[in-house]
Amino acid sequence: MPTGTHLRDARQQLFDAAERVLLRDGPNALTSRAVTDEAGCAKGVLHRHFADFDAFLAELVLDRAERLAGQARALRASAGAGAVADNLTDALTVLFGPVPVAIIPLITFRDGLRARLRAARPGGGIAILSQATAEISAYLADERERGRIAADADLDSLALSLVGGGHLLFADRDADPPTTAAVHQLVTTVLAGVAPPARPGP
Repeated sequence: MPTGTHLRDARQQLFDAAERVLLRDGPNALTSRAVTDEAGCAKGVLHRHFADFDAFLAELVLDRAERLAGQARALRASAGAGAVADNLTDALTVLFGPVPVAIIPLITFRDGLRARLRAARPGGGIAILSQATAEISAYLADERERGRIAADADLDSLALSLVGGGHLLFADRDADPPTTAAVHQLVTTVLAGVAPPARPGP
């Protein structure tokens, strides 16, 4: 077992190792020893960079939540183009990719981790879901400004419904991901009555 392997950009390499363990073996297998073994370094490397394992996990979750911001920029850039339901279907499929879906149960079952996330970010107890909800709500606001979402639509409730429903569709790690048609059906159901039908082409 390695005892002194030097890591360049140790924090990011430890995050990447944790992600691999999480995806391969699930949240119950994610321990400090599993992470450092996967990274090929001594266990002490993790503790030189983080106060304890919950601190490491909190930084991992916040790092991955911030990555969603980059993915969400593509959603907001799509405002005014294509169909709203299609844009949201694509976004939910990306936002609930394997890594976010694997992180959510990790947060759910670790009280210490949720406490760290709440301290680090208001409403951050479930940071991945909070980030996704905020980004989808912002996209819906962009579409409302363009008249593609009803002016009186409750955007926060719509975003919560889309994210909550999307999580339920994608959350079963032992099953295949939902089909695009299933995600699209969820989106159109949530948007019923608030998204004007697309205009027919010329």
